[in-house]
Amino acid sequence: MIFRSEIDLPKSDLVIEHNNRITTVGSCFAENISQNFIFYRFDVLGNPFGVLYNPASIFNSIKLLSDRKVFKKEDLFFDQGEWHSFYHHSDFSNHNADACLEKINEELVKTRKYFETTDVLIITYGTSYVYKHRERNIIVSNCHKIPAAQFDRLRLNMNETNDHIESTYKLLKEINNNIKIIFSVSPVRHWKNGAVDNQLSKSVLLMAVHEAIKEKGDCVYFPAYEILMDDLRDYRFYESDLVHPNKIAVEYIWEKFVNAHLTDSCKNVLMEIEPLAKAIFHRPRNIFSDNYKNFILNQLNLIERLRKKYYYINLKEEEKYFQKQLKEIQSYNNRY
Repeated sequence: MIFRSEIDLPKSDLVIEHNNRITTVGSCFAENISQNFIFYRFDVLGNPFGVLYNPASIFNSIKLLSDRKVFKKEDLFFDQGEWHSFYHHSDFSNHNADACLEKINEELVKTRKYFETTDVLIITYGTSYVYKHRERNIIVSNCHKIPAAQFDRLRLNMNETNDHIESTYKLLKEINNNIKIIFSVSPVRHWKNGAVDNQLSKSVLLMAVHEAIKEKGDCVYFPAYEILMDDLRDYRFYESDLVHPNKIAVEYIWEKFVNAHLTDSCKNVLMEIEPLAKAIFHRPRNIFSDNYKNFILNQLNLIERLRKKYYYINLKEEEKYFQKQLKEIQSYNNRY
């Protein structure tokens, strides 16, 4: 008997090597995926603007890069003691306008340069609902907790959503003609206005994405939404809010992604890196023991082997961490 509908994904035409440069843009689920890339030491830029949920906000962000936009003070607004940008996460906010502008503009230049050499971009849409600021008449990426009365909440229709996705694609190809794109729809439910609104929103995204990519050889769709909705159709795969996928679900979807989009050689690299990636989180009972000293030496040897085998992997932070641990042990032994 069959008790679940497992989704078997064939190997995608769009595959990733470990030395590829990856960028993720979109919802909080894109954040989860980028964390896995970071864990396995890919060269990755994760959500440079912060979390973006809808196609309009993602288009606006890419347009800032395409236009080489330089933010000025009039592009910001002041609220609750800080300067903010409607196009950026609150991490960019600052009590000083010049400091806020400096961080935003530096990040825009850095992000533009990274996009110019990105091999694979992963875009994850979360909702087709947008918030439009009444006074400025713009769709915002972040409301920054200012009063809801200043915004109109609107749902993009099919044509509007498709236009934003198509326009995003065109701008990306202008920035980097070699970029390849994996589109996805976030499996996170947006239940603020109920189940019907969520389904309408997701349906528009699904239709628009498939319409946009159907004749593009450099774009594919990864079914993260379908995997959680149908393959993992059980509340044991959700967090306590019954909306967000839990760690088990995220790891399962990641495994599906790996099998569909990573080459066999790339998967072999992941297997070699995983012991080192996990070793960073190891917490010994006694940091001054001989066992832990040997553990550290083993990690430093592993770093050296990986560096010789995969010249492009940056392991400076890992080496610095274990060298510091080793010096602490040596200093302790010299004292006692």
